Amino acid sequence: MLIYLPIAEVSVNAFVLLGLGGLVGVLSGMFGVGGGFLMTPLLFFIGIPPAVAVATEANQIVASSFSGVLAHLRRKTVDLKMGTVLLIGGLIGAALGVLVFNYLKALGQVDLLVRLCYVVFLGVIGALMFVESLNAIRRARAAGGKPTPRRKHRGWIHALPFKMRFRTSGLYISVIPPVLVGIVVGILAAIMGVGGGFIMVPAMIYLLGMPTKVVVGTSLFQIIFVTGFTTLLHATTNYTVDIVLAVLLLVGGVIGAQIGTRIGVKMKAEQLRILLAIMVLAVCGKLAADLLLMPTELYSLGRPGGGH
Repeated sequence: MLIYLPIAEVSVNAFVLLGLGGLVGVLSGMFGVGGGFLMTPLLFFIGIPPAVAVATEANQIVASSFSGVLAHLRRKTVDLKMGTVLLIGGLIGAALGVLVFNYLKALGQVDLLVRLCYVVFLGVIGALMFVESLNAIRRARAAGGKPTPRRKHRGWIHALPFKMRFRTSGLYISVIPPVLVGIVVGILAAIMGVGGGFIMVPAMIYLLGMPTKVVVGTSLFQIIFVTGFTTLLHATTNYTVDIVLAVLLLVGGVIGAQIGTRIGVKMKAEQLRILLAIMVLAVCGKLAADLLLMPTELYSLGRPGGGH
């Protein structure tokens, strides 16, 4: 069933969009990621213009993340205090990111920037997560299935000022690292149309030292507000949020998030992390291949039947 998207100015099968929304919702519930790192490239592949894909996907992430965070709140696996600190940085980053996005859109370089950002960030994060997750699984097996005790982080983070106690996470650390992580994620949300969970989740586990059980819910809590703010900025400055596209993705996403949350609870933390790493690397590989091997978009505006 083809449906016309007024802002994107293309016709797309409605069931394909519902299916994509559902898939991303499952990922959101399982891993605590908004899923935009997968959805935005998929929207490119089915013909949605990059500026519309980025702005509209930020809107869809709000819904799927909200659905997921409700499930985590019921389980008391959300650190609201940490989420608020991350959120302050995220809002600052989102405002900066939209400024950069608008500038590059005026130059006509948004498509290239978005694709390159995906390849670089997904490649680095995916590789690091994959290696660490493999090591964690090996350590768990060597210990006879007993959980490996978490090493206490006593590096430069604990030497920073402005410390705050986060009781849900059992931490007493400076607010500077969480704010900086939030700023980076906010910028990515605005430029790449992602919730930033693929950076937020590893940063919360390895940099801030948060327990894995509260990372997913806290990440989703922060993502809701940052992507909502990003959507508002895109809608009022770029006019690139396609409501029809957003609603279809939203319906699929809300349903998928509930399913994903149930699946995630039944899996070990190491298994979740390695699955996310594999998915991140797969998307990175596809985008890199498109950039290197299939440069057909470069000629899509050429004169039909024109010479070389």
